[in-house]
Amino acid sequence: MGDPVAEYSSRLQQQEQEIHSLTAEIESLKNPQSLGLSSHLDGLREENAKLKYRLNILKRSLQEERSQCSKTMMNINQRLQEIFGEAIREAWPDLENPPLAVTPNQQAKFGDYQCNSAMAMAQMMKSKGLKVNPREIAEKIQQNIPDNELIEKTEIAGPGFQARASKILHAVRHRVVVDFSSPNIAKEMHVGHLRSTIIGDSMCRLFEFLGYDVLRLNHVGDWGTQFGMLIAHLQDKFPNYLTVSPPIGDLQAFYKESKKRFDEEEDFKKRAYQCVVKLQSKDPAFIKGWNLICDVSRNEFQKVYNCLDIQIIERGESFYQEKMIAVVKEFEAKGLVEMDEGRKIVFAPGQQIPLTVVKSDGGYTYDTSDLAALRQRLFDEKADIIIYVTDSGQGTHFQVVFAAAQMIGWYDPKVTRVEHAGFGVVLGEDKKKFKTRSGDTVRLMDLLDEGLKRSMDKLKEKDRDKVLSTEELTKAQHSVAFGCIKYADLSHNRINDYVFSFDKMLDDRGNTAAYLLYAFTRIRSIARLANIDEVALRKAAETTDVLLQHDKEWKLGKCLIRFPEILQKILDDLLLHTLCDYLYELATTFTEFYDSCYCIEKDRQTGEVVKVNMWRMLLCDATAAIMAKGFDILGINPVSRM
Repeated sequence: MGDPVAEYSSRLQQQEQEIHSLTAEIESLKNPQSLGLSSHLDGLREENAKLKYRLNILKRSLQEERSQCSKTMMNINQRLQEIFGEAIREAWPDLENPPLAVTPNQQAKFGDYQCNSAMAMAQMMKSKGLKVNPREIAEKIQQNIPDNELIEKTEIAGPGFQARASKILHAVRHRVVVDFSSPNIAKEMHVGHLRSTIIGDSMCRLFEFLGYDVLRLNHVGDWGTQFGMLIAHLQDKFPNYLTVSPPIGDLQAFYKESKKRFDEEEDFKKRAYQCVVKLQSKDPAFIKGWNLICDVSRNEFQKVYNCLDIQIIERGESFYQEKMIAVVKEFEAKGLVEMDEGRKIVFAPGQQIPLTVVKSDGGYTYDTSDLAALRQRLFDEKADIIIYVTDSGQGTHFQVVFAAAQMIGWYDPKVTRVEHAGFGVVLGEDKKKFKTRSGDTVRLMDLLDEGLKRSMDKLKEKDRDKVLSTEELTKAQHSVAFGCIKYADLSHNRINDYVFSFDKMLDDRGNTAAYLLYAFTRIRSIARLANIDEVALRKAAETTDVLLQHDKEWKLGKCLIRFPEILQKILDDLLLHTLCDYLYELATTFTEFYDSCYCIEKDRQTGEVVKVNMWRMLLCDATAAIMAKGFDILGINPVSRM
């Protein structure tokens, strides 16, 4: 069924336009009676008056019906949108599809909610040749706000605030490409890849939650001269590799062996270069050797991705090989390539360092492959947003690549967002680069295994093994171990270096995943304690008024409705620690509420539940729901029992 108010309004609008055009036509005629237009106009006006009367009756009855409806938190924003939508239609009935933007307010001094439609409406009117001041529009909207059960008072904010508030959280189906993780084939994933993997995955989850079409890309290092020495070593060590899959257990050791031979044996070095040529010419035997090496690496990477629950599509440097030729030709055709001692280089405006697109030996570089990748993502993937998640050390490189892409006209930064989301290094507790005791880079799988061991020790220390089943204990172990590792990273500003400490991240006091996971299971257990299931909570949400009478209820309610605004901020700056800070604030605000406001009353003698405060149970449920969504965006899997 359609909306009857909208239907009547539409009919009214059509009639009023017809009346307007008929009036103009009658006035332009010397003898309107001869055409019978005047009597037709009178009839139209009479029908129009009846329609208006029916519309007003319908509006009043709908208002009365709505005022009886639930005032639960879940519907506040929706109800405000209805109220302001009606006010805008009344104030500007001739404006087609006026923008409607109602969001929770970031600053309490500006009220609880804000309607940001005036600025967008002014722009819309300007495009139609009407100059109307946004404040004038706001005043007219304010005058037409219907009587309602929600709004205590409205104020019009100054123009500076209006401009700041004009962005709204809006799930649009834009195409987003996130380039993250990106380890090198034939090398172990190390702690440096941990940050890119965790941060990139969380950014993808945020964009996905907000309705974007996200492509998660793993730009692995799967091409280059190192594969010549790896294939030459493979041929020597496993001569029958084409028919029998070689048992390469430790690819890292295999890589080190081939590198040692490459540095020390001249004949081997020559063969390695010949292998590169054969590989680049797509010789089937060499492609098979290359695939074998890549597969061993992929299996190792997947172990890490399985632990951290990472979904990602591999699209390595090899994917862009053919595309690099076209990119160089395009830059040459536009006269943007210079020769420098046999190299082909490109200078981008405002950049001190050039890009080397072809080396003096005719080979391509990271610069070429990154340009080819960017072009493919812009033109083939038709990305609206492209995010590169790598360490901050690559910031200058990407700055030059983006500048060159803009120079050649691939994208306009005002239309397409292309951004490097850099991050600092992981430090050990000695504040130096995180290494093993022997000075080696820390293998990522060793780190994750250590996390599992430590989280189990922590759970046993709290005697959780005595109350949880074996399955529940294992789930809690994985949740705490990987949740704590992720949260320790994400709760720090990604731009800064951070100190990796299992002791700190597993501490269940303060702003840690351990604290939040325990808090979450406690909040979830309140409904179980009151014997209230999901169905009862959903029913209560439709029928129970959330009164927010106590200061702590009000404080929690206001904290809950800030969630969309937090997500909008992260969408703008890609700094995920803001979400961690918010979840910690929500958990501590909930504790204040729970300590001050009873949700369940028990008989002191029997311990039986004698009274349940349903609106407070709904606040508990809303808190748990937002925490669960926050955890999901951070890639953390909470458990029901811990």
